[in-house]
Amino acid sequence: MTTEEIIIAIFIEVDDKLPDLKKHSQAKLYPSELVTIGILFALKGVGTRAFYRWLHRDYRELFAGLPERTRLQRLIKKHQDWCQYLLATPSFFTVIDSYPIELIFPIREGRSGAQVGKKGKDKGRWSVGIKLCWLLNDKGQVVSWDWNTLNTPDQSFNPLVEALEGQTIVLSDLGFRDQDGIPDNLKLCPKGTWNERMVVETALSMVTTVCHLKKITHRLEVYLQARLAFLCAMFNVLLGLFHKLHPDADPFQMSIAEFSM
Repeated sequence: MTTEEIIIAIFIEVDDKLPDLKKHSQAKLYPSELVTIGILFALKGVGTRAFYRWLHRDYRELFAGLPERTRLQRLIKKHQDWCQYLLATPSFFTVIDSYPIELIFPIREGRSGAQVGKKGKDKGRWSVGIKLCWLLNDKGQVVSWDWNTLNTPDQSFNPLVEALEGQTIVLSDLGFRDQDGIPDNLKLCPKGTWNERMVVETALSMVTTVCHLKKITHRLEVYLQARLAFLCAMFNVLLGLFHKLHPDADPFQMSIAEFSM
């Protein structure tokens, strides 16, 4: 597929899944167009200026109402909640895990007053960044998500599990245990058991590579939050497109590499 074909396919998928969100009388973009642009921003994995130059230069004809750059970024931030409509429904069993994303080298910690990440250990070495936590269903789709600084323990994400009590049994590693108790629907799995849990790390590793997450440069948490929201929406949309393009593929196979930009 060409990049233009990918963009059109993403728009169609988004437009089919979003509810009937009304376009504001003064808005230049329809909700489906804005969500598509937010997904492209997450997929492209570059800074806001570079993304806007690329979109305006090469694909402006696809978005006739494209506003100027700063206005577009404010709209993406404002309407990040629309991404919730692209999250998946839980299955009987779901899996949860977190993935560390290094944002800056430890030696640079504290140089900026607007630093988003915090110092913590990543696979035995010190790093400064965040943890991204995904809860996936049995098709590998994002059901729920959250993020926190790298120095935060995994049990801080247990509210994601609690919110789905009565809907799913969530499998996790022992990092989610809490001396104060765990949610009734959380099943802690010792290493070597229920290897299905690895699907979360596989998915997060995939998007980290394809979407260049380790090059995130947002200085404000609200913009980082928006990018991660559209990242989750992007993953579900592209996973759906993958299986439409490859109907004979294993239903549990995950791949978004062919959509890389």
